[in-house]
Amino acid sequence: MASILEQYENDLSQASLSNQGRSPDIPLSGYVNARLEKEMPIFNKQRIDFTPPENINSLFVCSNQLCMSLGKDSILRIDLMKADQPNQVDLGRKDDFRVHKIFLDPTGSHLLISVSSSECLYLNRNAQKVRTLSRWRGHLVESIGWNKLLGNETSTGPILVGTAQGLIFEAEISASEGGLFSTNPDQYFRNIHTLEEETGPVPVCCLEINRGYENRFSVIATTPKRLFQFAAKIPEGTEQQGFTPLFNQPVDDLPSIQEFPGSLGYSEIAFYTQKLRSIPSSFAWMMGNGVLYGNLDFSRPDSILTDVQVWEYPSSVEKPMSIVLTQFHFLLLLPDRIKAICILNGQVVFEDVFTEKFGPLKKMLKDPSIGQIWIHTERAVFRYHVEREPRDVWKMYMSMGKFDLAKEFCRDRPECMDTVLASEAEHCFQSKKYIESAKCYALTQKYFEEVALKFIEAKQEEALMEYLQKKLSNLKSSEKIQVTLLTTWLTELYLNHLGILESDTSKRSFYLKARDEFRAFLSSPRNKECLFNNRTSIHDLLASHGDTEHMVYFAVLMQDYERVVAHHCQHDDYNEALNVLSKHKDEKLFYKFSPVLMQHIPTKVVDAWIAMGKKLDPKNLIPALVNYSQSAGTQINEAIRYMEYCVYMMKETEQAIHNYLLSLYAQFRPDSLLSYLEKAGTNANRIHYDLKYALRLCAEHGHNRACVHVYKVMELYEEAVDLALMVDVDLAKSCADLPVDDEELQKKLWLKIARHVVQEEKDVKKAMVCLSSCHLLKIEDILPFFPDFVTIDHFKEAICNSLEDYNKHIEELKREMEDATLSAKRIREDMQEMRNKYGLVDPQDKCTFCDFPLLNRPFYLFLCGHMFHFDCLMQVVVPNLPSYKQVKLEDLQQKLAAAVQPPKSRSQAKEEDAINLGKIQQNREQIKADIDDIVAAECAYCGELMIRTIDKPFIDPQKYKEEMLSWL
Repeated sequence: MASILEQYENDLSQASLSNQGRSPDIPLSGYVNARLEKEMPIFNKQRIDFTPPENINSLFVCSNQLCMSLGKDSILRIDLMKADQPNQVDLGRKDDFRVHKIFLDPTGSHLLISVSSSECLYLNRNAQKVRTLSRWRGHLVESIGWNKLLGNETSTGPILVGTAQGLIFEAEISASEGGLFSTNPDQYFRNIHTLEEETGPVPVCCLEINRGYENRFSVIATTPKRLFQFAAKIPEGTEQQGFTPLFNQPVDDLPSIQEFPGSLGYSEIAFYTQKLRSIPSSFAWMMGNGVLYGNLDFSRPDSILTDVQVWEYPSSVEKPMSIVLTQFHFLLLLPDRIKAICILNGQVVFEDVFTEKFGPLKKMLKDPSIGQIWIHTERAVFRYHVEREPRDVWKMYMSMGKFDLAKEFCRDRPECMDTVLASEAEHCFQSKKYIESAKCYALTQKYFEEVALKFIEAKQEEALMEYLQKKLSNLKSSEKIQVTLLTTWLTELYLNHLGILESDTSKRSFYLKARDEFRAFLSSPRNKECLFNNRTSIHDLLASHGDTEHMVYFAVLMQDYERVVAHHCQHDDYNEALNVLSKHKDEKLFYKFSPVLMQHIPTKVVDAWIAMGKKLDPKNLIPALVNYSQSAGTQINEAIRYMEYCVYMMKETEQAIHNYLLSLYAQFRPDSLLSYLEKAGTNANRIHYDLKYALRLCAEHGHNRACVHVYKVMELYEEAVDLALMVDVDLAKSCADLPVDDEELQKKLWLKIARHVVQEEKDVKKAMVCLSSCHLLKIEDILPFFPDFVTIDHFKEAICNSLEDYNKHIEELKREMEDATLSAKRIREDMQEMRNKYGLVDPQDKCTFCDFPLLNRPFYLFLCGHMFHFDCLMQVVVPNLPSYKQVKLEDLQQKLAAAVQPPKSRSQAKEEDAINLGKIQQNREQIKADIDDIVAAECAYCGELMIRTIDKPFIDPQKYKEEMLSWL
């Protein structure tokens, strides 16, 4: 017993299906169903390696808990998760009895043992002692209806008990030991209903309890010939009170009773519950002449049995003993074999024959929580694993025409899905549902040419378009050739369809719908890349059909606005062309089409240019303006308006723009020419027009004042004065004052003006005015210009003024000489005083820089009171000296070191003469003086050196991080 369920003996089922040996058909699609190994059968049998010490009377499995009755007086319990730890419990009965049936609840915790002496025993999973249910004595239990909602490991909750006398009891069992005076596990046991057939009370073969929608409870009870349904709504929270309301309803409110002829003397019903659901979805009732099976719908007010069918037993087959229901099959247990019948078509799909080695088959059951099927004889236990039961369901649904259900069961098998879709497509095609057929064909791997020709031969152009569209949507972006072919073909089909509909005025609504579909096809983001890459071919295709409307629409989609604008211009629709340009704001198109548009709608074009602002380069628009200005001289104002906008609003600095505006002013608007030149200023570096071009242009058109202005900007003052004298003397005077820094030139220009006034205008008073206007001119400068007959009376006042100015100038020179003599005398006195000035140094005085005693080393004393050691002053001053002074200081230090170098020996020193020593001493003093002039010219803290370093940071930026870390 210690090794039970550790090993399994594989015994492959011998299926009797006639089609298993059939070779597979060659697929019509692109899928090849290649299998590397033989597929396992749906129902795979395994015998448990277990030899019972006694014969097995009955067996039950639930929630991986296996319980079996052995011999006469023992129960074997096995937790399948711990198969090596079986538990055997002795029933402890001495009288003559046998185990009739055993029942295990859905949790696997509560075991009920019905014995032939009309008694019932109870064994809890956590207990080792069997307890007698005293209230149940006198009743042979045939069935138990477990409470799946309220049952747990310690209590069953309210349950239903069916007996061999047709009685239905309500009871509850608690696993607790009870109090001092109450040790019975059965809480209560009361009769609530009796089931009868026409012959009287009959055994209750099965009881099933479920809760449907809106807290509606239902109970299914069966007898050998009848199936009863009880249903009622039990208020939420009162389930603990029991199921009495279900059986106390009036007879008229009870659902109809199902009854069938023939009887085996017993019946059995099986249920199938999907995963993660608490209520069963289908049933199979094994009765006298066949199996009644169907679905369960707990929301129905009447019978919950739906889609009911009957599978009749073949006449040559022995009557079954047990039934088990799976998702798509029910299995019947016969004395020597089991059979699996598909509930979809009623065909026997599996048959497994058992040898007589282990004795006749006794019972078949299913673990509802795991789904495993168990069969036992008196000496052996077998288990069936259900392997991929829905694998071939799709074929059955497909043959039945239920394609949606077929697709549900082959979603993870593309080769099967392709077969179902192909079958559905062919079915729709034969049913003349061509659009639906096209949608299905597009999802298959059927040969494209075959399907396309199929619709062409049937003259179903709309279905063909639907097929092509679906195929196109399923293609990958890398399949560029296929995408291009399908896109071009669809475009041709759309255009043909639109042409047919457009010619028929009665189908205007259909035309509009088709047009919208075509435009949606063209504007689809998925097709955008393909259409863009082949836009030339699509345009040619549209042009071949003469569909100018969609030519424009497609060009807009492809952002080929050049083609759109060209189309509008060819049809003289210049306003619409300009609207397209203004809407999409493509500057290249503006440059290209502006010359044409300016010839027809110049005002609107200039407005559009101004609206574009800086997005347009005015230099590239000059060709359009030149063309316009030459052909439409009466409307030249538009060109000037845009040029003025560029210059004054956009602040354009391009020389070509300014030159062109200058030429327009010179030719057509001379009144604005001088104003423009004056606004441009007189600084040649800030003027954006070409001065030489402007001078030539103004001279060509005779604008002398403008020429004078240009001369002034070019600083050609003599030419400006010469030309200004031809226009206005005052203008010439303004030009003569411009060379402020060159008095000689200024005097020369004024002399020209004076000569012109005297010789050309012969006006002495004006000459005197010129003399007074320029301080550089004297009466003696202009006298040669006057004729000999002019009397001195005209110059008397001027001569007197000139003499007075000379006298004033002589007096100013005398005062300046006296001031200079006095200043020199004071400087000599200050120098003499400085030679005798001295300062006192105390022994305790310290260096201002290093704060060490000052007298320890050579030092400097400044008049401000700061004192520095020589080396400290060098350390402060040298880093802040200019580079050339640093080089000079370094050179002087090297010379000083060479001059003070001691002689090599005394004999050599004695040999030097006094003259050489004097020269060396004089040279050293001069070097020291030069060093002092560089280093000690001023105090390092009070002089200009400190002022120049005021913006220098206290901490060197390169050493800032190091300094900051030192403070942490």
